Amino acid sequence: MSEEVFHGSFTQQEPIPEAGIEAAIAVLRHGRLHRYNTAPGEIAEAALLEEEFASLMGAKYCLAVASGGYALGCALRAVGVQAGDAVLTNAFTLAPVPGAIASVGARPVFVEVTEQLVLDFGDLEAKAISSGAKVLMLSHMRGHLCDMEALVDLCARLGVLIIEDCAHTMGAAWKGVASGRHGVVGCYSMQTYKHINSGEGGFLISDDEGVMARAVLLSGSYMLYGRHRAAPPAAAFEAVRMEVPNVSGRMDNLRAAILRPQLGLLADRVARWGERYRALEAGLRGVPGLALVERPDEETYVGSSFQFLLPDWSAARVAALLARVLARGVELKWFGGAEPVAFTSRYQHWGYAEPQHLPQTDRILAGLVDMRVPLTFSVADCAQIARIIRAEALVVGQGPEPETVVLPIIQ
Repeated sequence: MSEEVFHGSFTQQEPIPEAGIEAAIAVLRHGRLHRYNTAPGEIAEAALLEEEFASLMGAKYCLAVASGGYALGCALRAVGVQAGDAVLTNAFTLAPVPGAIASVGARPVFVEVTEQLVLDFGDLEAKAISSGAKVLMLSHMRGHLCDMEALVDLCARLGVLIIEDCAHTMGAAWKGVASGRHGVVGCYSMQTYKHINSGEGGFLISDDEGVMARAVLLSGSYMLYGRHRAAPPAAAFEAVRMEVPNVSGRMDNLRAAILRPQLGLLADRVARWGERYRALEAGLRGVPGLALVERPDEETYVGSSFQFLLPDWSAARVAALLARVLARGVELKWFGGAEPVAFTSRYQHWGYAEPQHLPQTDRILAGLVDMRVPLTFSVADCAQIARIIRAEALVVGQGPEPETVVLPIIQ
């Protein structure tokens, strides 16, 4: 009997909905792509998008910007982070998070993570005290939420502001409170592999009028902030409008037009990702030597990616598994490789940050395997992928130590 081979694409997203295509064509036809270029009586697509996302998230204010990474850097500047300041963040995250910290001249201070892929609160408290950091850029990396109520209490006691990186958690919640609503600012991404898709794009949301007034000015509003429908009142801008630098990163009306119809699809997408995630989880549960990342009951998660751990596996054994499943059409990523590949760099690779030693995180990342789950996969596809991984994990995990494997570079 021949082995199963998966033939789907791990990088193919669903098409833009027809309503988004029609709205984009309308913008292209009239040519007013810049968010402040409007006809008399017209409301810009970007302004409408901000208003609609703020309403969806239950936030007072929203700003649409050019990318998720820009949103992070803008948030840091808006809360007052200065060059040389220490900023806490997860040791397990993606490069744009420490990159945003470095972009404002601040110093990333990495916090250990647990086997649940979330912040270690004990290490967070120790690092906050030792570094003097007053801001935590919390990365909900790969969609995993920590105990947000406990984190808010801890940070309040430490005098630490929370900026939430929600690039992987748009539509997620902790005890029913939406991701992005616990910190002073929530930041989101609309890059192609995220939960709504405009190729690139970002949001900031907040209830703090001072922070959001500075963010709007930073984004390049000039003195046109009055055209924002989800921004603070004009009085909030008066004290700062001559002092805040223009670090332009506006969203354009074309991307906003593409995104607006997708907001109404978010809840359905979260439900569909959940079905696919659970199919992968069921198919891999109980594999010897393979540990799932158990999700707490308090968490509503977005299963757009899937992770599992191979505790105590050698690098050669992990690489052998990845090579064997790739030969059967399944693309897995590994955060424990010696060299950064595609998106899987880790804190030792970021030379702009001070060298730091995080043995707990190192141990976890050494066996951490990651997989993208696009909605172009069916639930049956995910069950097949799990069968392939399961079969190869049994062979590799229980066989003799493999020889060194050189993995091909995949996107």
